[in-house]
Amino acid sequence: MNDMRPAEMREGVAEASPMMRQYLEIKAANPDSLLFYRMGDFYELFFGDSEIASRALGIALTRRGKHQGEDIPMCGVPVHAADDYLQKLIRLGHRVAVCEQLEDPAEARKRGYKSVVRRDVVRLVTPGTLTEDTLLDSRRNNYLCALAQVRSDGELALAWADISSGEFAVTSTDSRRLAADLARLEPGEVICPDHLLSQAEIGTALKESGAALSPLPGSRFDSQAGERRLKDYFAIGALDAHGNFARAEIAALGGLLDYILLTQVGRAPSLRPPRREEAGAAMLIDAATRANLELTRTPGGGRKGSLLAVIDQTITAPGARLLAERLSNPLTDPAAINSRLDDVGYLAELRPLREGLRAQLRQVPDMERALSRLTVGRGSPRDLGLLRAGLAAAAMLGARLAEEEGLALRPAGLATALERLHAVPRQLEQELADTLGEELPMLARDGGFVRPGFLRELDENRALRDETKQVIASLQTRYADETGIKSLKLRYNNILGYYVEVTAQNAPALQTPEQAGLFIHRQTMAGAMRFTTTELAGLEQRIAAAADRAVQIEIEIFDRLVKSACAEAPALSSIAQAIATLDVATGLAELAEKNRYVRPVVDGTKTFVIREGRHPIVEAALRANGDGSFVANPCDLSTAGRRVWLLTGPNMAGKSTYLRQNALIVILAQTGSYVPASAAHIGVVDRLFSRVGAADDLARGRSTFMVEMVETAAILNQATERSFVILDEIGRGTATFDGLSIAWAAVESLHDVNQCRALFATHYHELTALAARLKGLANATVKVREWQGDVVFLHEVVPGVADRSYGIQVAKLAGLPPAVVARASEVLARLEQSDAAQTRKTMIDDLPLFSATRPPPPAGAVRPHPLSEKLKSVLPDELSPREALELIYELKTLAKSEAP
Repeated sequence: MNDMRPAEMREGVAEASPMMRQYLEIKAANPDSLLFYRMGDFYELFFGDSEIASRALGIALTRRGKHQGEDIPMCGVPVHAADDYLQKLIRLGHRVAVCEQLEDPAEARKRGYKSVVRRDVVRLVTPGTLTEDTLLDSRRNNYLCALAQVRSDGELALAWADISSGEFAVTSTDSRRLAADLARLEPGEVICPDHLLSQAEIGTALKESGAALSPLPGSRFDSQAGERRLKDYFAIGALDAHGNFARAEIAALGGLLDYILLTQVGRAPSLRPPRREEAGAAMLIDAATRANLELTRTPGGGRKGSLLAVIDQTITAPGARLLAERLSNPLTDPAAINSRLDDVGYLAELRPLREGLRAQLRQVPDMERALSRLTVGRGSPRDLGLLRAGLAAAAMLGARLAEEEGLALRPAGLATALERLHAVPRQLEQELADTLGEELPMLARDGGFVRPGFLRELDENRALRDETKQVIASLQTRYADETGIKSLKLRYNNILGYYVEVTAQNAPALQTPEQAGLFIHRQTMAGAMRFTTTELAGLEQRIAAAADRAVQIEIEIFDRLVKSACAEAPALSSIAQAIATLDVATGLAELAEKNRYVRPVVDGTKTFVIREGRHPIVEAALRANGDGSFVANPCDLSTAGRRVWLLTGPNMAGKSTYLRQNALIVILAQTGSYVPASAAHIGVVDRLFSRVGAADDLARGRSTFMVEMVETAAILNQATERSFVILDEIGRGTATFDGLSIAWAAVESLHDVNQCRALFATHYHELTALAARLKGLANATVKVREWQGDVVFLHEVVPGVADRSYGIQVAKLAGLPPAVVARASEVLARLEQSDAAQTRKTMIDDLPLFSATRPPPPAGAVRPHPLSEKLKSVLPDELSPREALELIYELKTLAKSEAP
């Protein structure tokens, strides 16, 4: 990162200036970070750091002094705008060490003229350890993950924390599910022992997670050291009270806590006790499936248009983060799922209560992140004000929730939230209310945040400071009258203090023998002269003392309030969680009423029945654009054992939408939300897989078909009988019969081996014949109609088989030139009417595109009659009168074409 290695830095320290010597020593201790070196109102960067930062931030690169005979490159950013620059650097993957001045320059000067202000690194800023609102998205968590492995048995564990909210958890994992675990957490940064990156499957999962990787020595993940560290941090004698943690889990938690304390330079954030998540407690959804289903973001990376954006009716930032976390981690325990559904149902039925709670939730600030900033020493009086407002709102929410009759009938989740809301630390609430004023500054050193009348000494010093301003104004008027100089001004700066300033033309009037004893010359400017008086000097001392003492008192009060808040951190965190739970429940209840969602039945069976299901994202888009209503469709993967549906129909008919909507309904149900349907009964799904859409992966040298096969392989290798799988157009990226063979084998594997619930959409109509052989397979199709040569999509899913793909009609809709459409229709007609070997060969010669078509049957082989083949696919009971008539005409045409 730097053009000077630590060894070279140390060699040049002796000959450097005192300030540069200090810089080089601090930089040598932080070689892997850009060093923000505080100098007055700027953070300065030198040497290689400055060159990197100037390119990344687009700021000017200058020079300052010399080192070892060469100019020192330098750039800087203003302290007041540092957050914006930090954000850019962190997003580009850089780490930043923030080096602050730890004493006042005046104190340094007391040690000697050349003494350097004491400085040291107070914080390492990394992607996973951010706390500032300006650097974070308030509606999503920013996780820091730690991966650890016990070498003796290969046991693997993943721990995660969000220091901005206090969440701290761990789970056991393995190399095959690691990528899915990382995908659900979407961490900003992952730390791990450096040796894990050399393990192929683990290294690939880490690199593809999209998180910043911070490999560390394996010694930092020692389980015994980790256990001691956790016990010390939480002041407990044993970890058993918080869970039965495995060795790898302790190693991961301990390594994570160690890294947090390292980056915060000893300032411990407020973390909740570690929560152990059982492996399998959350539905496993891999990264490809999450992207296909657009759970939390669209393919473009935005939130708008995702499932989260559609269902998010939360009001508070903690509520939004909790909803996003729940949606990313659908539960697999029916009891826990139904507990959440109980909360939503209770509030859905009690509309006045829900509306009252939501009105009060609008007054709730982000207490979690305010508390986090205070605990790590980056808080402000405004953060204390957020706690004050949050505690007042919590008390009101608790009172409103308790007013509702039928306390015994209140669901367990809301009852727990009510208990937490009633546990408001009254002493802290009263202390903040009594102490803080209405207008709160960003920085404690700016003062003015303590309520007048709170402390007599503070009021006296403020009065002296403020009344002196009036004295200065009257003194200026008196000096102007006595000298006859109406433009005379009394001003102040940090160097001269208070001084009298007059224009150059008026200056001689203050230098006469009569005035010379009163006005003492201090400074000559281009167009003005500055003087002082004995009276001004004395007044300045009294003002400075009063102002400094007032600020000192306020800082002492601020520190005391911060200490009180940190002492109540567990209670404050618990209240914030209760508010978030209430916000999510009221939001989902609001969603259910507005969008006609229903409560799903979720249990431990393998049932899968959805009546009149709708795609929540598409439905919301149609509603927003005024494009009509969504066509609802059923899905039944449990009646008569038909757990796999083979779906045929033309492109644009809605097959992919249908596949996705059923997957999204499953996710919503197990998140604890009502679902877009008229009824739904879902047996818990342990893993959800999606293979929908096509895209290549050029960075890894994978074609579209290769990506498709990799994702299909993951499904067939990992899906269990409790999984739900949606597959769209498997095998379409290669030669016709290769693709058909792959799709055929995949359907058989899902049916016979995985035995999961699945929806399989295809254009290979040959696959529909499998329904006669596989008892768990059913055929379904999306209805269309032809009208005057055009195709009309009805978007209705019904039992049966599509007669053809209507590709030419879709191509026509897409705007292909009429000549191309006409030629395609001609070719299709000839292909459908001719299957003689010679004719086929002739057409292949004319159409090289079909060079990979099926070879003709061997000589002497008996070819089935087209009439018998057609009749095999007919289901008489499912034909409407009109369809039966059409079939008769089609059979008549076939009979004529086969006549000798």
